[in-house]
This record gives sequence, structure tokens and C-alpha cells, in this order.
Amino acid sequence: MKKNKKGVLILTPFFSPNIGGVETHLDDLVAALAEKEYQVFVQTYSPITTKNTFWKSRESNESYLHIRRYKWFGGNIFNKLENYPILDFLYVTPYLFIRSLFFMTINSRSINIIHAQGLNAGIIGIALKLIFRKRLLISLHSVYSNADKNKLSSLMTRLILNGADIVLGMSKAVNSQFIQLGIKENQIEEYRYWVDIDRFKPMNLKKARHQIGIDDCFTVIFVGRLIPIKGVKLLVDIARDLKHIQFLFIGTGPLEAFLKNVSQENSNILFHGQIQNHELPVYYNSADVFCIPSQYKEGLGRVVMESVSCGVPVVGSNLGGISEAVNNTVSVLMEPTYDNLKRTLLMLYKDNGHLQSLKSNCREYAVMNYSKKSLDLITKHYA
Repeated sequence: MKKNKKGVLILTPFFSPNIGGVETHLDDLVAALAEKEYQVFVQTYSPITTKNTFWKSRESNESYLHIRRYKWFGGNIFNKLENYPILDFLYVTPYLFIRSLFFMTINSRSINIIHAQGLNAGIIGIALKLIFRKRLLISLHSVYSNADKNKLSSLMTRLILNGADIVLGMSKAVNSQFIQLGIKENQIEEYRYWVDIDRFKPMNLKKARHQIGIDDCFTVIFVGRLIPIKGVKLLVDIARDLKHIQFLFIGTGPLEAFLKNVSQENSNILFHGQIQNHELPVYYNSADVFCIPSQYKEGLGRVVMESVSCGVPVVGSNLGGISEAVNNTVSVLMEPTYDNLKRTLLMLYKDNGHLQSLKSNCREYAVMNYSKKSLDLITKHYA
């Protein structure tokens, strides 16, 4: 093992082949770090929100990347508990802490930086930092709806984040929430996701539709976790009224059964279930518009970046960090109500000139804003 590069320990409950925006970002992160010859060690769980997925307990890439997944029970448990911070903590944190403590006891000399992903992993990171005296970064991937709801949550959040050497928030929306909670401003920095723009790129529209087996007509696509706050049911209500427009839903979560039923009852609603990230480009390219109707403050919205990189403009929520990922040259953002979303989708359906104008700006916008240069916003804090 080479000794000229730092050792980085990534702590996260969620990692591929679990499916999600955070997981895709972490795939990108560990691959980029390994390319730069960092020694990367990942401590994580088996997939706990993605069902029926093959996974390996151990995985290595030459001498630079070492992933250890611990079997943990999943299903929809996390989706049910994430609004209850104490139960969520008890489900996600203690066992990963025990395994990570054992790992560090054996391997602490190989680790220079602990990089925890989210608040639960941040708690583990604080403990390991104190025990083994390592530099700690905590990355935040979302606006936390429970972080400021009561004094205890606020206090715990401050203790966790103020115990880190650097806190990285993925957008101004994320950082402003935690600064208001009392996190030291000189301790919190901004970072960004990036997209593999060589993989997420425009394809021929008709060929893409033929490849995935959908009709060649105006199509709106949704990609994300199938939970109520993502606006899934709202978009279904709109689809029921706009029967001349095809709606394609991709994802996994508690609303799967609901989507299967409505897709059987409505010929213009198509449900394709969970799709691995590397297969998503052809699905994005089959659509005219990507819709993100989130009813809460998204941290950034990685899916909008992937869509724009494929040349597909965005319609959706202006809440949280979404407006930091796109601007009005490639998107139409608004308060995510039924009337607003329906009116905008109809407008783009009827006004092909406006739609084509948005499409023509997408690729250049992605190349300028979603490149791997964003990695530097993270690694500069490893020093």
C-alpha cells in the first residue's frame, strides 16, 4: 500500500448498491479519490432502502478503495422512522458505530481524515475523532426538517456539527439552516455534487423511447424516492387530468403499490420501478421535461443535474436548493402547487418554441456547472 497519499474513512449508512442521490454522489466521490491515489475506506450497511439488490460485503479496487458493508435489516423501516429523530438514530447509528470503532482500532494508522455523511454518521465521526484524534469532516446532503423543531434537536445538531473540523453543506439553502441553528460560520463551507457528463448526455429522443419501450409522444419524467413529500401523488393527480401527456415514474419506496395501481388504471401513467443510476441516461433522454414537484426543501436535487446534463429541462419546486442547481435558462421553477405545475406543463406542451429554447441551453449549462472540478471543494479540506 502506498504511503504518499492520505487515508480517508467514509462513514455512511447509505451506499451503493442502495439507490439514491447521496449514494450516487458517494460513488462519484470514492472513485475520484481513488483516481487521485487517496486510500479510501468505506464503512457502511447493506442496502436498507432498496429491495432485492445484490450486494457484496467486501469490495476493493486495486490498493486504493476498500468498501466494507455490514448486513442490516431494511425494507421501508427507514422511511417510517426518518421523521422521528430518536428512533431514526437508534436504527441507523449504534451498530455502524460498533463496527467502525472495531475497524479504527485495527486500522487507525492508515486513516488521516474521517469524512462522515450526514448527522447520524457525524455522531459516529465525533466519537472516533475524540478516541483516535483524527481530522473530521461532516457532509450534509439535505435540509433537515427536524433539526430546528425543538430545543433538544437543535442542541444535538449544534453539538455534532460544532465538533467537526469542517462542515460541508451542499447548497446555500443547507448552510443557512445550520448557521441559523448556531453552527460557527467559519466552520461551514459549501460543496457541490457533480455529474458524469460523458455518461449523462443527450441521445436521440425516438431511439431512447424505443429502447425503453414507451410511446413516441410528449413525455414528463419523475425520478426519485417514492414518498409523499416528493410530490408523487400530486404529479399523479396532474397526470390523471392531462391524459394526452405521457408520465413516466422511476423510483422505489412506500408508494410503489400506489403507482402500480394507478399505472394499471391510467394508460398515460407508466411506472418502471427502480432503475440503477448507470441505466438512467436513456430514461431521461426519453422525456421532453423532467418534473420535480417536491413539497419540502430539497438540499440540491441531483436528479435535476442529471436531467439537464441529458438535455432535458426541468419543471418543478422552487423550495430549498433546487434553484441553486438550475436557472431559468434550463428550468421553470415555482411554488409546487397543483395549478402551477399543471399550467406550466401544459404551456410547454403547447409552446414548442419555448421548450426547444430551454432544451438548447441544457448541455452547455451542464458542462459549465456540473463538472468534476467540484471535487476540489471537498479535497481542499483534507489538508
